[in-house]
Amino acid sequence: MTPPESTKRVPTRTKARKRALDILFEADLRGLPTADVLAAHTEAADPPVREFTAELVTGVTAHAAELDALVGSHLPSGWTLERMPRVDRNLARMAAFEALHAGTDPAVAIAECVELATQLSTDDSPALLNGVLGAIVREARP
Repeated sequence: MTPPESTKRVPTRTKARKRALDILFEADLRGLPTADVLAAHTEAADPPVREFTAELVTGVTAHAAELDALVGSHLPSGWTLERMPRVDRNLARMAAFEALHAGTDPAVAIAECVELATQLSTDDSPALLNGVLGAIVREARP
């Protein structure tokens, strides 16, 4: 028997990914530099910012142009990065960074992204993100 949703243990890296998404989303929404938002969350330490969270946020920021080009080039016809919901856009950036630059197994990065999209975004988002990220990984690692 599985425990109720509220008592399930969430793995540490999953929590770190969610927190990284929160920071990336906030910076995107407020139009602030991501480094400033990360610094504010690190200083507040409520909850403390995990090392993996900071790695994801700084990695996405450092590779932003590359990640946006990759995600944008694999979107369905008629879609642009700007048209994507903010949460999806930041999830795609984060998962692509993790799969291509952070040494995470691409299948794990995509699965974690899809799970967060299932919890936080539209009904169509998990399938869209799975397709886009799958195409990016196949192209990068034939």
